[in-house]
Amino acid sequence: MTLEEWPRRVGALGQFHVDDPASPVLSRDDEHHLRRVLRATVGEEVVVTNGGGDWSLAQVEETGLRRVSDVHVDPVPEPVTLYLAPIKGERGEWAVAKATELGVTRIVPLVAARLAVKFKGEAAQKILSRWRRIARESAGQCRRTYDVLVDEATRVADVPPDVAVADFGGTGTWENLHSVAIGPEGGWEAGEWDDARVTVSLGPTVLRAETAALAAVTLLVAARGWRDGATDR
Repeated sequence: MTLEEWPRRVGALGQFHVDDPASPVLSRDDEHHLRRVLRATVGEEVVVTNGGGDWSLAQVEETGLRRVSDVHVDPVPEPVTLYLAPIKGERGEWAVAKATELGVTRIVPLVAARLAVKFKGEAAQKILSRWRRIARESAGQCRRTYDVLVDEATRVADVPPDVAVADFGGTGTWENLHSVAIGPEGGWEAGEWDDARVTVSLGPTVLRAETAALAAVTLLVAARGWRDGATDR
């Protein structure tokens, strides 16, 4: 990617998923969004990506898009996983959006003992669907070209042993961590995690669940190292 193309990428009208950034074709829904919602005009530019790191700039034509840059390949991001207990209302969706903007690569809904929301059956699938939609939209907004995986839910008992737990008074270090678990509004139940689990602190104040998620992802991404740049194909 040239220095001249970076401002074009940031200043593009939007970012859209396509099968092949070399020959971009929008879905019917994205075509409608581009022309009816964003009110794109002929000549304006958008970013198109396949969700696997490949992207290009494309120009809006009378019908369809025309590629106007090389196809670039962004570096694979460092793996950062957030295990997040579902939160009431729109605060959980806000946490998903901000975690995506900050660089999380995977989000796993966590079924904890003190969940304050219904997370079974159809209700759980609705939350998962919204989280996936928001992660995709947020990735486009911040020009991320690798899809953020919103996984199926898991129970506390099934969380891998290398995942740290954020808890008030945690004593572990953030160094070399790649995953962290954030609890529900009511906090963790006594004995919910075994004594061998690494616990990490988010500071000396009691945080709301969505704030804790934001702080944890920031610390994880910073500890893993910020990366940027791209290569041409």
